[in-house]
Amino acid sequence: MALALNIVIIILALVTLYFLLKGGREAVPAPAGKPAGGSYTPLPQGEPVHHWSDEGRFQLEVLGESRYSDTIHALAGQHGDAPADAHHKALLLPDDNNPYEDKAVAVFLNKQMVGYLAPKDALAFRAMLARQEIAGQLTSTDAVIRGGHLYEGKRLSYAVLLDINVA
Repeated sequence: MALALNIVIIILALVTLYFLLKGGREAVPAPAGKPAGGSYTPLPQGEPVHHWSDEGRFQLEVLGESRYSDTIHALAGQHGDAPADAHHKALLLPDDNNPYEDKAVAVFLNKQMVGYLAPKDALAFRAMLARQEIAGQLTSTDAVIRGGHLYEGKRLSYAVLLDINVA
């Protein structure tokens, strides 16, 4: 009896392994409202419902700028060898359809994507939106692009900083 049970278990394991290796299961479609693959960029719609300010401190850094380095370089403007200090209005968009981070907050300067808030900052920002009863809505703040100066013949990277305190 034990031998027969062992043979059945081995056969089931082999059939399962074959099934998994052959890809017998159909691909699961992406959840509704989320892109199935490829490049993804959210689009801000409408006007901001609130403008945030931290009195010009510019302490919240935007992440993922390397992906948008060409855009940021153009927005930094002409600054020669010196560091950039380009001021812009930023749009902050809670991005519920982001395929990589479900609580993402996208950042735009001049309606061009420049990155995202760090995940912990995005959660804190979303809590601020909820307290103001504007959850999920487009808001704005002031932003500055700094850096990008020449050092030993090479242009350093830029940083996008926002005038908002999410702490």
